Amino acid sequence: MNPFLLVIILGIVEGMTEFVPVSSTGHMILVERFINSPQVSKGFMDSFLVIIQFGAILSVVAYFWKDLTPFVKTKEEFNKKLSLWSKIIVGVLPAGVIGLLADDYISEFFMDNTTIVASMLILYGIIFILIERKNLKGNINSIKEISYKLALTIGFFQCLAMIPGTSRSGATILGALLLGVSRGVAAEYSFFLAIPTMAGATLLKLLKNGLNFTTLEWQLLGIGSVVSFVVAYIVIKWFMGYIRQKTFKVFGIYRIILGILVLLLMK
Repeated sequence: MNPFLLVIILGIVEGMTEFVPVSSTGHMILVERFINSPQVSKGFMDSFLVIIQFGAILSVVAYFWKDLTPFVKTKEEFNKKLSLWSKIIVGVLPAGVIGLLADDYISEFFMDNTTIVASMLILYGIIFILIERKNLKGNINSIKEISYKLALTIGFFQCLAMIPGTSRSGATILGALLLGVSRGVAAEYSFFLAIPTMAGATLLKLLKNGLNFTTLEWQLLGIGSVVSFVVAYIVIKWFMGYIRQKTFKVFGIYRIILGILVLLLMK
């Protein structure tokens, strides 16, 4: 397949799956596995699958700019932003530490393992359905009500997504729901945590690669990131409305079906 067409497809897949609980990395690994390009090396593709997520992260910044911007006029607004970003930083600490220590191990043993991706899709699909049967409502209705201890605990749930096929947004949102956070706030905080988490993962991949990409590879990274940004922005707008009214059951069913199909195709 033409490498430009491949990264456009991957950009669309990333944008559609990054912020819904179906595992964006898992989907991109599967797409890249079954639709490959001989002009793109495995080493570059491993980095691409992480770096492309930065485009989707920028869509979070754009969508929630009014909530995230540090450029405010009053001291009260500044303190509010400072509290928000402090809780984001605390929440991202577990992923930052564990991710830094385990990155090489994850890349070597998990990123190219389709069986693990399929298994995690099925396992967490079942978990999503079981948790949703509890019909959790949550009594924490704003990020202001999230304590630093709670933010840190939610951050540990996010670490579950280091294994491809899990879903960062799914693990984080459901973890927050189990801890008493309302659906809308859980989704919003999950999106905010994605900013430093994936920005850090992107920077780590760039530094480890030594920025030694070819001209073609830089072009592929740019195209994939732009596509993922546009698609992710549209998905965020849709998902924020969806999550407040409906459950993850449909995503759980989708994950189970997809996981089974992948296992069958591997035979």
